[in-house]
Amino acid sequence: MLSPCLGRDDVRLALSEAVVESRWVTVVGPPGSGKTLLVRHLAEESPAAWVDARTLRSLDEVLVAALETLGAETAPGDSLVGALGRALDTHDGLLVLDGLDLDATAAGPLLQSVLESTSDSRLVVTALATAGQPYESVVRVGPLPVPAPRAPLEGPAVDLFLRRIRAAGGQAVDLDGQAHEVRRLLSATGGLPLLIEQVAVQSALVGLSNAMSAVSLDQAVDSAHGLLDPDSATALRRIGLLDFPVGMGVLTRVLGVTAAEAAEVAGNLVRRSLLEVDGRGRFDMLSPIRGRARALADDSDVAAVEDGLLAWAEEHAPAHDNYGAADAEWLHDLPAMRQAVLTACARPESRGQGYSVANRIFSSLYTSMRTRDAVEILEGALASGDGPPEIGAQIARRAGIAASEMRGTYEGLWLLARSDEHASAAPNPDEQLCKTASIRAEMHLDAGDLASAETEARRAIELDPDGSISRQATRTLADVYASQGRFAEATRAIAEAMPARITNDERWIDLSLRTLLARIALEQGRIAEAVAGTRAVVAEARQLAEDRVGLLAETLLRGVDPTWVPTPVDRQSLPWAVRLPVLAQDGRDLLTRGDVRQAAGLAADVVALADSARLGRDGVEARLLLGRALVQLGDLEQATTTYLTALDDCRTMGLPLRGADVLDGLAGVARARELPEARLLAAAAFALRAPRMAVRWGYSADFDVAPAPSAPQGWLDGADLSADVVAPVTAIFHRPASAPPSVLDALTAAERQVAERVAHGLTSRRIAEELFVSPRTVDAHLTHIYRKLDINSRARLAALVIEQSAR
Repeated sequence: MLSPCLGRDDVRLALSEAVVESRWVTVVGPPGSGKTLLVRHLAEESPAAWVDARTLRSLDEVLVAALETLGAETAPGDSLVGALGRALDTHDGLLVLDGLDLDATAAGPLLQSVLESTSDSRLVVTALATAGQPYESVVRVGPLPVPAPRAPLEGPAVDLFLRRIRAAGGQAVDLDGQAHEVRRLLSATGGLPLLIEQVAVQSALVGLSNAMSAVSLDQAVDSAHGLLDPDSATALRRIGLLDFPVGMGVLTRVLGVTAAEAAEVAGNLVRRSLLEVDGRGRFDMLSPIRGRARALADDSDVAAVEDGLLAWAEEHAPAHDNYGAADAEWLHDLPAMRQAVLTACARPESRGQGYSVANRIFSSLYTSMRTRDAVEILEGALASGDGPPEIGAQIARRAGIAASEMRGTYEGLWLLARSDEHASAAPNPDEQLCKTASIRAEMHLDAGDLASAETEARRAIELDPDGSISRQATRTLADVYASQGRFAEATRAIAEAMPARITNDERWIDLSLRTLLARIALEQGRIAEAVAGTRAVVAEARQLAEDRVGLLAETLLRGVDPTWVPTPVDRQSLPWAVRLPVLAQDGRDLLTRGDVRQAAGLAADVVALADSARLGRDGVEARLLLGRALVQLGDLEQATTTYLTALDDCRTMGLPLRGADVLDGLAGVARARELPEARLLAAAAFALRAPRMAVRWGYSADFDVAPAPSAPQGWLDGADLSADVVAPVTAIFHRPASAPPSVLDALTAAERQVAERVAHGLTSRRIAEELFVSPRTVDAHLTHIYRKLDINSRARLAALVIEQSAR
């Protein structure tokens, strides 16, 4: 329950009116004036996304924090500003930036531009100064009125003072007999609510006559510090050195006391309004108090905090660098773990220890899919300087894994090169080099470069000196083979990588292999086997808190078992390599329920994201979904373009069964357009599946076109798509035309639709609404259009479209 805003009725009314009238309201006032409390009361009346901006010092920090609060983030190749604009366009409520330093961050012009690019987004900022931007409306919060020397002792300042004394357990105040002392103390506070509370607590502890009449917040904190017992004073200074809320475990280590003693000291500070407790039981400080508490700290406090954090991190990090589940206790104090690691790595004498902790916590971060946190911690460790070569190689490799999932498939390659540099100085270089080769294989697999994935996986096995990485590399080979429809080889590889005894750090490999077996069963029509196998994987993954593998298995299960009730999951928090399969399945569910337009829009989103992140196989799956939805919507032209792009991708990547799915989709389009080649397309799809004993399922089962007796010559190379298959298939749907060539011919059908609407002056949001896609997809199309036409603006694109239309 919020504290009342005593004496703030006029300001609260002004704030409520300003939020209705203006899309950007800045609440300005001195530290301790109650700006945050006022906005919290406002947020109770209107939905709000709250950003604690007190420690943010750069534009990027502001943008990232806002995106995290809104549950959104950038796609690879996307901009932070663009992502924030889209997130605000879909957010129904206020975005609150509490305690934002508008001068240090220079965020004013950026916030102005974001609001200009959105339709209805609303922003509230609490700050010490205004931004001076056109959209900004200012509400000023001053001190509470303090009774004049001869005026009656009444009003909000007096009420707050008396209320806080009672709450702190002080003696009742006689306003007649103690009027002089009350006036002295209130006058010294200047009417700032935070100072009034501090003076009231002092008065409750030592009496009105002995309380110090502080003239500033710093002096109030100094006075409070002087009244504390030694243990509480030490706690105040040390907690002030932390920039984040902490749990009792961290507090105990930082203070160097028992849990009972830490609880007693923290309670003492809370009673004195020097410390706050949030809803999760973590301790935090108001920014003005923290600043002064930090200034009071000496070198011994700094050393104690650094040593205490590192001791806590050592105690809670797993003992082995491959252990760690998504339910690890320390994840609740992730900011403390981050500071412990980065502080230790910054000191040469403790860098090895910091590297070790960073390496050991990776498994929990990866399994719980906290990719952004993993990148920040591991790259921060690497930036501090070189640590022990063997651990350094592993940290660089793992940073590469996380970076590829957050920024795009190949964005971690430079970190893998850094890993190889560390490996050259390690005691056993081949051990590190083979592990890095295994990760490169996974990156190529995600990108759809199956040939390179197989090469790197085999290289990892050949380099492996003791067999420690062979199971993981063999798992990658099994995935490559399954994607290529080489089911016999995939099954042998799975059997080889799945020994009778599984160690704790290899359980995820076992679960992943069993998911692959279920996928093969599905491809070959053994539905009951696929369902049973996947259900078993999901149940065991939940028991082991293997969130990542379990979610991927559950995503497969959702597609084959209509009775399955999926686990709720926050899509926006997932790394791209996991998020896109989940979103694609969401789209399939929408299509099954008959929400075809929504399915098409979501599929288009996944296509754009997969292309940006270079997640090739996910892009093919998304295009299959998009093509199917477009056929159902009757947009055969765009469906054809989508399928043909997918066919080319399948040929390039070597995905024959997904190529068969594409050919079935094109057969359905050809039949709808009454083209005679429909049966030939179905025959080619049948010829790809027959040698693999694969069946039609999913979208392909929807297009029941009777195949011709044989596939056209030249379309297939043995049991795979030929290198030249795309041209003759494309010719079926694009007959020669007599119209003169146009520069716009380089655009796809979807890109032409976007270009034409730009020429009519529509915004990205309006275009998205008309085409039933998202603004992100429209922006992606525009990026491709600009590159193809060698232009860089909407105006130039509109001029080109109008010029071509006039011919």
